[in-house]
Amino acid sequence: MMDKEYKREIMLDHYNNPNNKMEINDPEYKSVHNASESCIDDITVYMLVKDDIIKDVKFSGVGCTICTASTDIMCDLVTDKSLDEAKDIINEYYNMIDEKPYDEDTLEEANAFDTLYQQANRIKCGTIGIHAIEDLINEYRK
Repeated sequence: MMDKEYKREIMLDHYNNPNNKMEINDPEYKSVHNASESCIDDITVYMLVKDDIIKDVKFSGVGCTICTASTDIMCDLVTDKSLDEAKDIINEYYNMIDEKPYDEDTLEEANAFDTLYQQANRIKCGTIGIHAIEDLINEYRK
């Protein structure tokens, strides 16, 4: 279990210095746009998959701290994973958000969001990018 200050550090680092925030204009990438009706979160996620392996995931747009950090962390977690492995990681994240048993080791820095369920109004912020990644995985699986 991470302490509160360490969680805050992780979130702020991924918000201020996201590893995966950049617009992609490459036809090999598929993209999904997701926006919230209730806040500023408005992002597009881009994914490149080769032989069922996620080679790259990036995102662009505007997001609050929770949206940007959770999306950036999930991009890191699913890159170089098979589509099935990535789906399992996302399911573990949803289990955490839904207060169900989950594997902390699988989620690494995403554990910083382990109390998000306590802020119902912020759950959308913490899942908007994850939903976009999941939509892309489902699209590649077709």
